[in-house]
Amino acid sequence: MLKRLFIITALMVTNVAVMCAQWDVQFSDYTTLRSFYNPAVAGTDGMLDIAATYSIQMAGYDDAPRTMYLGATLPVYFLGPRHGAGVALYNDELGIFKTQRIDVQYAFNMKLGKKGRLSVGVQGSTLTQTVDASDIKLDDPNDQAFPQGSTEGSGFDLAVGAYYRHPKFWAGVAVQHLTAPEIELGETNLLSLSQSYNLMGGCNIKLKNSLLSLQPSFLVQTDLQAWREDVQCKVTYEYDQKKFFVGIGYSPDISVTALIGGNFRGVQLGYSYQMYTSGIGIQYGSHELTLSYQTDLDLFKKGRNHHKSTRFL
Repeated sequence: MLKRLFIITALMVTNVAVMCAQWDVQFSDYTTLRSFYNPAVAGTDGMLDIAATYSIQMAGYDDAPRTMYLGATLPVYFLGPRHGAGVALYNDELGIFKTQRIDVQYAFNMKLGKKGRLSVGVQGSTLTQTVDASDIKLDDPNDQAFPQGSTEGSGFDLAVGAYYRHPKFWAGVAVQHLTAPEIELGETNLLSLSQSYNLMGGCNIKLKNSLLSLQPSFLVQTDLQAWREDVQCKVTYEYDQKKFFVGIGYSPDISVTALIGGNFRGVQLGYSYQMYTSGIGIQYGSHELTLSYQTDLDLFKKGRNHHKSTRFL
């Protein structure tokens, strides 16, 4: 799944170059960034959630991928059931490629069981793809597999998902790039996005007679051509409105990840380092810094606007 390192693939089809890319970045701290993977997450925990992350992947390589994400979700109460809304900004740079995306999310969730909530959500996105090939030296300057100079195209993307949340566990499934959009880059190039799918879940295990708890989780991603599976476990220490965690993650045949972070009065800062176990090796790993904030803010719900410290689930 290191196809992001080799993102340029040119296919000549009736005088048009079709470029296929591994679009979906994999964040190490995916449990903090659940709404990035699934729009149905928005508003299900009854809190205002703001999360930002910056990731440098395969550090040490020239033009290594750099990704920034900023998202916010919140519950909205009207007409009885709970609704959720969200907005996000996404920027990804890799070599000659630059991707910018604006997401708008809506989720509808209802009570299922004594303590659980089931949600379905949809996400609409505007995509802007820029390709700057002005610095690439080609044997054939007229090679139509590459744009001449800098070119830009835009398109619309769609995602849908379903999500279930319980105080002790959670799970979700989502489809990204539902419409398989195609973005025209000039007159001779086309960027094609294939549908991708993800399944994720986790739970919260409180250790008896202890200030420690465990948060095991998993994430599976696929475009039906390639697969990536991640499993992870955080160990959290909580005392007097303060939380500290360490964790480890593993992706078979790809990487091992170390995570560390802390939370104070709703503000959480975390760092992770992903070490590749094959291919480029552990010295060219991925650094990720994540900052998040949660507070109890029930918009349009009468009599409630107080603050509360963050929850892991």
